[in-house]
Amino acid sequence: LRDGEARGGAIAQPKQDDDGKSPLGGGYTLKPADEVILEMAKTRKAVFFNEAHSAPITRTLTIQMLPKLRELGFDYFAAETLYDTDHDLQKRGYPTPKSGFYVNEPLYGDMVRTALKLGFKVIAYDVENAGAGDERERAGAEKLYKEVFRKDPNARLVVNAGFAHVQKTGKYLRGSSMGEFFKQISGIDPLTIEQTMMMQHGRSNQDHPYYAAIVQQMKFTKPSVFVAADGKAWTLKPDKYDMSVIFPTYAVIKTRPNWLVLGGERTAYPVTSDMCRGQYPCMVEAFYTNEGEDAVAADRALLNMIDTQAPEDTRVQNGMVQSQSRLFLRPGTYHLKVTDKIGRASCRERV
Repeated sequence: LRDGEARGGAIAQPKQDDDGKSPLGGGYTLKPADEVILEMAKTRKAVFFNEAHSAPITRTLTIQMLPKLRELGFDYFAAETLYDTDHDLQKRGYPTPKSGFYVNEPLYGDMVRTALKLGFKVIAYDVENAGAGDERERAGAEKLYKEVFRKDPNARLVVNAGFAHVQKTGKYLRGSSMGEFFKQISGIDPLTIEQTMMMQHGRSNQDHPYYAAIVQQMKFTKPSVFVAADGKAWTLKPDKYDMSVIFPTYAVIKTRPNWLVLGGERTAYPVTSDMCRGQYPCMVEAFYTNEGEDAVAADRALLNMIDTQAPEDTRVQNGMVQSQSRLFLRPGTYHLKVTDKIGRASCRERV
């Protein structure tokens, strides 16, 4: 996911027939997404965020919202493709690569780790071997209801899922979505937050035309939402989602995008090729010292020696990056692990 992280990693988003009207010129005000979500979540029992699995930027707002939603009284957190087989996740307090399909990506791991630290009861809702289409979507919705609201009618739930799993109406994978089944089964109308469409892509011609116009006309530095005078949020897909999050443009410095600071929760630390000890490519990973050797890394950076004169497309295609990078870390104590291209550890350092 390193290239997806730095270059956008999101699916191209052309204008589609079911898109709503552009918010520009429609009487909307652009507001910070966290403020809008928090206000709208006050009266909700469930908040559903979606993400683009190959674009970790779509996890950043969710991570930043978890402490605020916990303070608001939300107490359960469910994420797509967490595994039921990790029986010790809650007790252990941190995820391992065996905790779920996507968890080894550092921001996904940070999302699960954050939920655990905040005291959320973390649950796996995806049903393995449930098939595809309606079978999987219905099974996931039924499990959410059974594991949360049937056991605890006063529960308040946060869900993270991919793409249109959380939409409340419309066709999905030739059937219905988990979000629609959940609403039918539970009688609960979740606040659904779309985060996969209005963002900067690897190439400008992959951006949605609304997004291109928004970032050209408006200045904003935080994930934001358009809100009408009546308090209703704008969504690119009317009826399917309650709001669409617009992510600001970003810079990439030493191969790592600046949104990795998570709104100031993490600090960037330089990493140089000296750590590789002449072995390239090499991976530098930071792990919390108070977690086990099996933990998901807090962050990782890939280093390599390259021909700086080679065209960028050639360097990316060959998996080449600069010989300097950055690690983004929360306050804490870490040890660094450096491994070569076949996974051999070359050194460990405490920082």
